[in-house]
Amino acid sequence: MPPQDNQSPDVKNIVLAVVLSTMVLLGWTVVADRFFPTEAPTPVVSTAAPAGDPAVAALPGAAPAIAGPGVILGRDAALAASPRVAIDTPRLKGSINLIGARFDDLVLPNYRQTKDKTSPPVRLFSPSRTADAQFAQFGWVGTVAPPATAVWTSDRTTLTPATPVSLRWTSPQGLIFQQKISVDADFMFTVEQSIANPGAVPVALQPFGLVSRRGEPAAAEANVHVGPIAMLDGTLKDTCFFLAFNCTDLTYKKLIDDGPQEYNFKNGWVGLTEKYWLAASVPDQKSSIAATFTQAAGQYQADWLAGAVTVPAGGRNASTAKLFAGAKEVDLIDRYTEAGIPRLDKSVSWGWFEIIAKPIFYLLDFLFKFTGNFGVAIIGLTLIVRAIMFPIANKQYESMAKMRLIGPRMKAIQEKYGDDKLRAQQEIMAIYKTEKVNPLAGCLPILLQIPIFYALYKTLLISIEMRHQPFVLWLTDLSAPDPLTPLNLFGLIAWQPPAMIALGVLPILLGVTMWLQQKLSPAQMDPVQQQVFALMPWLFMFFMAPFAAGLQLYWTINNLVSIGQQLYMNRKYPAPATPPSAAVIDVKPNPPKAAPKPAGPKPAGPKPGAPKPTAGRRRK
Repeated sequence: MPPQDNQSPDVKNIVLAVVLSTMVLLGWTVVADRFFPTEAPTPVVSTAAPAGDPAVAALPGAAPAIAGPGVILGRDAALAASPRVAIDTPRLKGSINLIGARFDDLVLPNYRQTKDKTSPPVRLFSPSRTADAQFAQFGWVGTVAPPATAVWTSDRTTLTPATPVSLRWTSPQGLIFQQKISVDADFMFTVEQSIANPGAVPVALQPFGLVSRRGEPAAAEANVHVGPIAMLDGTLKDTCFFLAFNCTDLTYKKLIDDGPQEYNFKNGWVGLTEKYWLAASVPDQKSSIAATFTQAAGQYQADWLAGAVTVPAGGRNASTAKLFAGAKEVDLIDRYTEAGIPRLDKSVSWGWFEIIAKPIFYLLDFLFKFTGNFGVAIIGLTLIVRAIMFPIANKQYESMAKMRLIGPRMKAIQEKYGDDKLRAQQEIMAIYKTEKVNPLAGCLPILLQIPIFYALYKTLLISIEMRHQPFVLWLTDLSAPDPLTPLNLFGLIAWQPPAMIALGVLPILLGVTMWLQQKLSPAQMDPVQQQVFALMPWLFMFFMAPFAAGLQLYWTINNLVSIGQQLYMNRKYPAPATPPSAAVIDVKPNPPKAAPKPAGPKPAGPKPGAPKPTAGRRRK
């Protein structure tokens, strides 16, 4: 039904877009916090757990998470307590523990813990006796398998992309177990496990792999999965957010509340993930696999166990597994997926908006590589999006300008007809038709902007490529809120305001540009609506304060482009200086239609073409 006043459809559309965007960005967080509160992370205890931690006991060949009772060691002491093979690649540094053949020392030298370039590198794995223990391991389960305390020997002292290492252990029965470990220039380890049986009796064993950690990482933002994760036969198992498809819920809380989670699959991988980092164990895709996710005493584990293989007397058996341990870089993850790791790209928490968010990311990443600055890339993205939608947006602003032009006439109509709403609607529709104004013309551009806005929000939130990226001056991290706020005199007062009121410079500019847009829009007829719309820019200034500075930059530039288009259209279609008189606005109603003829049989009469009877004529 057409509107009953001259409220600008552009402003209505802006409000609709803002409300829908807010529902998408904030709604789920509010609902989740209110109705599905997340349990606080399990604290890391100050003493070691006893040997035989049930979180690892499901795999007899695996070393326990805490190797015996006692106090937790410092990292340096734990590293010095066992023989090791160094890991030295362009993107990984650390070592492999020869006791248990365990990956338990791994740092990412290209990533820092904070935006300070001198801060320590991000550490992914730590030895089991440390407070932040996290590690990965491969081995066998069986009566003759290497025990947790087995000390392996290595043919090299350092693992590099050019020099694989071979670990070897011989059982008392004479079986020769070997792990040939290679690593690429990024974050993927390949482990070829083999068993040679020189004896006279066949043996049966089961290969396994695991990823384990103590405690939970820091809580992530809403719509970002942190915790156990798996891709099993094409089904993603992680946190199933709103409107998630082909997903099964799997979280730390589920392991605590419901106990171990077990699955069977033929191709896929299991692991533990954080916002930016992933440790995923990938079994040989040729056999059936049993996956288990467990939790005990704050120790979480994701492991897989392959079917039993029989090594005949004098024979040999081999299988290949992989370990991804590193940053979830989108391009790199996609390449590993194309190379045969089933849907590893799903480890990045794009969610149900992936179809839009990923193209936005690729465009933004291309612009960053071209310009060398993510802030400039975001501005370029904004201009490209507006250029693509220019023809549609031009119709929007033309309609808006014409609505501003006919606004006084619409107001006069409402004053003239008072409570006769039906007549007022007829007159307004006649004006729309005469002036060729479409009050709904502005809907499409706004609706198209909503998914782009959310996609950019998601990209800034989860992609490690945006982490700690600077723009100019004080904007040193576009993935974090604008840090410069007048509430503490721009840092002169040693006080950090709460996130919701910590108005940075960009949120203030966002509010000012929204206010300017309203000033260029047709005024509202209803005084209540005028007050509500007058508050909207300042309310959204506070709403946007906790969001990433990159998102605030996008919205502000988008507002500036919109202001430019509005100014152009307002000059092209200037409003009349004075409202027209009532005589000018009269629109004659359409003439009434002729009444329909009554239905029923036609009256009897002569047929067409028959001669007319003559009065007084007699039959001879």
